[in-house]
Amino acid sequence: MTRPNPRTPGVRPRQRIARWLLGLLGWRVEATLPDVPKYVVIGAPHTSNWDFPYGVLAMWAIGFRYRWIGKHTLFRWPFGTVMRALGGIPVDRRARHNFIGQMREIFARESELVLIITPEGTRRRTEHWKSGFYYIALAAKVPIALGFIDYRGRRLGVGPAFTPSGDIDADMAVIRAFYADKVGRYPEHQGEIRILPRPPEDGSAT
Repeated sequence: MTRPNPRTPGVRPRQRIARWLLGLLGWRVEATLPDVPKYVVIGAPHTSNWDFPYGVLAMWAIGFRYRWIGKHTLFRWPFGTVMRALGGIPVDRRARHNFIGQMREIFARESELVLIITPEGTRRRTEHWKSGFYYIALAAKVPIALGFIDYRGRRLGVGPAFTPSGDIDADMAVIRAFYADKVGRYPEHQGEIRILPRPPEDGSAT
């Protein structure tokens, strides 16, 4: 199903309100968006519940429609319609299903899709990032954009993008360098930026 263009020109009322609110709170929005209709956006660092409302305001301020992944059970009646309206994409993460394959098919059938994933997967400190964002982008042949929130600098948005090469070590070095100066609300919860070297077979990577 065709979605509203994530790069729709012009400033809408919601954008103005979001920009005003972020400015009032002392935040600056920065965005360097890929000039393509489909890509994956990393959301990092993720250390606080506050990341979500700030992130939503940032996406509204930038002006594109984003999507997110949820367990298929969350989309059952009576909440399914609401979840989809909020940008949710239902996927079956059980081991017998190929999660990466599901996401590749979703990207293939959508004409425009901006998918946001938080690789840390939790607000607590982790020893590695979950790898789903990388293998989804690699399988779907779409770029990875570096979304960020930096509480120290009071800035948030979307940084540069790159197309994953398949050389995971080299690509993670690029990602690691970008996030080196980005500080979460609780820096002690930020773990090492690395991912497991093998693609997952189920939804555990998301």
